[in-house]
Amino acid sequence: MGRLVALSLLGIGLALLGERFLALRNRLKASREVESVDLPNCHLIKGIEAGAEDIDILPNGLAFFSVGLKFPGLHSFAPDKPGGILMMDLKEEKPRALELRVSWGFDLASFNPHGISTFIDGDDTVYLFVVNHPEFKNTVEIFKFEEEENSLLHLKTIKHELLPSVNDIIAVGPAHFYATNDHYFSDPFLKYLETYLNLRWANVVYYSPDEVKLVAEGFDSANGINISPDKKYVYVADILAHEIHVLEKQPNMNLTQLKVLQLGTLVDNLSIDPSSGDIWVGCHPNGQKLFVYDPNNPPSSEVLRIQNILSEKPSVTTVYINNGSVLQGSSVATIYDRKLLVGTLYQRALYCEL
Repeated sequence: MGRLVALSLLGIGLALLGERFLALRNRLKASREVESVDLPNCHLIKGIEAGAEDIDILPNGLAFFSVGLKFPGLHSFAPDKPGGILMMDLKEEKPRALELRVSWGFDLASFNPHGISTFIDGDDTVYLFVVNHPEFKNTVEIFKFEEEENSLLHLKTIKHELLPSVNDIIAVGPAHFYATNDHYFSDPFLKYLETYLNLRWANVVYYSPDEVKLVAEGFDSANGINISPDKKYVYVADILAHEIHVLEKQPNMNLTQLKVLQLGTLVDNLSIDPSSGDIWVGCHPNGQKLFVYDPNNPPSSEVLRIQNILSEKPSVTTVYINNGSVLQGSSVATIYDRKLLVGTLYQRALYCEL
């Protein structure tokens, strides 16, 4: 009798594992293949060879690139080189990506930048917020951008127990931000288990010098985050659920869910066109190719444009798709004055004139 019970429990366990495996493949869109949707007037950006995971553009056309991300389970084309922040002036006729100098005292050797966000204070001071993973830990770094010197002055390192697995960030003040945790746990094995079992424990945290609190939860894997031009709504990409959540910002900085937009792809970082409010999304058509890297069958890239997301029927347009022959693993797409920038997790970056 005991053996029969043991065999029954084993069978149930194996069935559960099998069901979770098939569910994970579906969440990764592991069987999806794409046909290219090309754009004219595009070229790869010189000097970016190992990823530009996130991009943020100032109103004056200065674009910041977070480059060189290294992450457990992700391929890297420059595993021994620390990451950095590059800048490109999109108002130049032929803009080039230049690396910004970082002030003395900041540990550049372990710099591993992920999501970034800029904030312009009332006195026109520009702050750059950077999600950093030194030695695969989780911090948020705040820099002051010094334009005349093309440099970043490091101001503060933020660590907190409510920021165990930070992915992206949107600054809402000189030391205030919303951040996504793509996992509840910080331990790599527990992260994998959390993803495999689809626990939906990922969340969004609000941070200020006076208060740190959980403001949204229940995500499969909370990823990109951004805010509407009128500052009333916060958008969160749930990459493995193929969703964008629209959250209304309350006076106390809490977030209330308003709606969810379902998409048929893995949505990564979100960028906002400040003039129209359109959302530009870097996407992964096939997540399995992203995490199981094969140079003969590389991950593809996809860019979506979402218009009128607050309406009953938002417009979703596929702007660009590539099967990996040009661009592998697009993680962000952002626009400035009809210039489109597309960054990737660990490969190149694309510049297009629309």
